[in-house]
Amino acid sequence: MPIGTSFPSLGISLLKGGSTTPLERERASLLKGLRYRGISERVVYAMGAVRREDFVPQSLRDSAYRDQPLPIGKGQTISAPHMVAIMCEILRVEPQSRVLEIGTGSGYHAAVLAQLAGEGTIYTIDRFEGLVENARKLLPANVVPLVGDGSLGLPEYAPFDRILVTCSAPEIPSPLLEQLKEGGRMVLPLGKGLQELFLVRKNNVIEKEAHGAVAFVLLVGKYGFPDM
Repeated sequence: MPIGTSFPSLGISLLKGGSTTPLERERASLLKGLRYRGISERVVYAMGAVRREDFVPQSLRDSAYRDQPLPIGKGQTISAPHMVAIMCEILRVEPQSRVLEIGTGSGYHAAVLAQLAGEGTIYTIDRFEGLVENARKLLPANVVPLVGDGSLGLPEYAPFDRILVTCSAPEIPSPLLEQLKEGGRMVLPLGKGLQELFLVRKNNVIEKEAHGAVAFVLLVGKYGFPDM
């Protein structure tokens, strides 16, 4: 159940050390580490409400709470938990937000966004149909997974309060800027070899704020990189 402005009892139990299995203890340790990094309680609890082990291949289940990206097939990865937390923190998803995510992947990041948005709706798009179908089985009812060119956004569902891009673009895709609501926020990595994470604000003018070096798979599409 999306948390909205409340916190799930599961997350509270984990943060208090009420875990029993090795995987749960690793999960609790990860959540504690996120708090030490300065991640807000709201984002930590949202991540505590989503079982990362459900979103990784079965063979990697025991590695689910290592703070690192893991392969999910099709040359794609599930982002490291700390990066998911940082991006959510910068994005500042509010209850009832309408959010667009570019790059569904395993669906893990969309599931965390769904917790933060409460009764809001998360639209998530990926070019790999197999990944979208797998994610669809795991995601809550307030997430709408779709197949397509994420660089084009989803104009039929715009405007969006928040846009999250989980793959690196050569520059900010113009369709995404158009679909971002005035006063909205977008978080995305830019670059190919050297990538940097940016917060983009739309307040009459477009404002960009750098948030450090990152490494993501590339955004492939009309306003992204060509498919190799």
